[in-house]
Amino acid sequence: ECVAKAHQFDALVMIPNCDKIVPGMLMAAARLDLPTVFVSGGPMMPGHLPENDCTNPYSGKNLSLTDMFEAVGGVSSGKVTEAQLKEMEQVACPGCGACSGMFTANSMNCLTEVLGLGLPGNGTIPAVTGKRIALAKHAGMQVMEMYNKGITARCMMKEANFRNALAADMALGCSSNTILHVPAIAHEAGFELDLHMINEISNKTPNLCHLAPAGHTFMCQLDDAGGVQAVLAELAKKNLIDTSVMTVTGKTVAENIKGVVNRDPEILRPIENPYSDNGGIAILFGNLAPNGTVVKRSACAKELMKHTGPARVFNDESEAMEAVQKQEIKSGDVVVIRYEGPKGGPGMREMLAVTAALAGQGLDKEVALITDGRFSGATRGASLGHCSPEAAVGGPIALVEEGDKITLDINNYKITLEVSDEELAKRREKWVCPEPKVTTGYLARYAKLVSSADKGAILQ
Repeated sequence: ECVAKAHQFDALVMIPNCDKIVPGMLMAAARLDLPTVFVSGGPMMPGHLPENDCTNPYSGKNLSLTDMFEAVGGVSSGKVTEAQLKEMEQVACPGCGACSGMFTANSMNCLTEVLGLGLPGNGTIPAVTGKRIALAKHAGMQVMEMYNKGITARCMMKEANFRNALAADMALGCSSNTILHVPAIAHEAGFELDLHMINEISNKTPNLCHLAPAGHTFMCQLDDAGGVQAVLAELAKKNLIDTSVMTVTGKTVAENIKGVVNRDPEILRPIENPYSDNGGIAILFGNLAPNGTVVKRSACAKELMKHTGPARVFNDESEAMEAVQKQEIKSGDVVVIRYEGPKGGPGMREMLAVTAALAGQGLDKEVALITDGRFSGATRGASLGHCSPEAAVGGPIALVEEGDKITLDINNYKITLEVSDEELAKRREKWVCPEPKVTTGYLARYAKLVSSADKGAILQ
């Protein structure tokens, strides 16, 4: 962004791929408002573990980075040996590209395509194929067309484009991190996305894909099925998207999806036969999260869609990880990790190690986790993130005590700390905000300026 302004560039081809680069560049594109085309590096192919070890639960399976994370937890519980883990390490990530499932990077690259800022195929064409090279060349040609016609980035950043992106998000079962990134990008484009509005879209949009980590299928298979354009074609059947919006092809969504067919109804369910009638992401509200907490419900076990359990409270990720590794977390527990939000972290890191270790121990269907931090797109289970207000500003999550009962009801969008208002008021009187973890440098400045997660953790 600084270089583009300093050198007065006329147009841009943005080449991101991984998690934070894509939304960062989209925010910059909104501010610069130049003719802009995005072409991502593309997704990685899945790995494969040969079927030569009947004692390894992953033997003979295709692998993603999620499997590696969870296998680490499997080692601590004795389900996987160190030698088996080493063998998996050699094959899990077989080449270049963004991790092979519907994790944060591929989620954002797909949503860039839905917004209209990436050409068809941007989200799903594998990194190692000739189609990806052709797409890159096409992007260079197309940006010149946009320049000549005066089509700039904000032409594809209208409210309808963002609503389309959220509908596709729910159909695809994207990473929960999209609920940070999409509102932040919309903010830079000049308007606000409300979490209640996101729930409204989720409530009426069927979930059509169970790609890893929700299932055991991968981005290359979605590409073979027709990719993001086939997803949009399915959504258009029931008027769940606005097909009149412009895209970088110079055509509308309706023109782009004309003639597109779903080539694999197992990978991409038809709209008439979805995995569920509502979307892959839900925002829960209640006395523990007055401003919301986000869960990827398409990757949540049915056993935990409604659950009450005792709180196990930790003031940072490392404390929680130590307890998990010592196998101190038991079936039915609700793990609470706080002071990991935008201000408290500072920086809102991913709680991936903890969730992967729990899954590796076989607890992903038995233990819920709530945090004011974030999760990886590779996280599965009842993992509720972005709890707002965060602990560092005195949010209710700061008042939870060991053993308190917490109830989550995902399909009714509710989360409840089973403690009376009177007791919470007493605890609030005694609460003292911890000293900042960082007091100098850019992170200290960031902590002072950053908004709550429900606003997209934007700088104010």
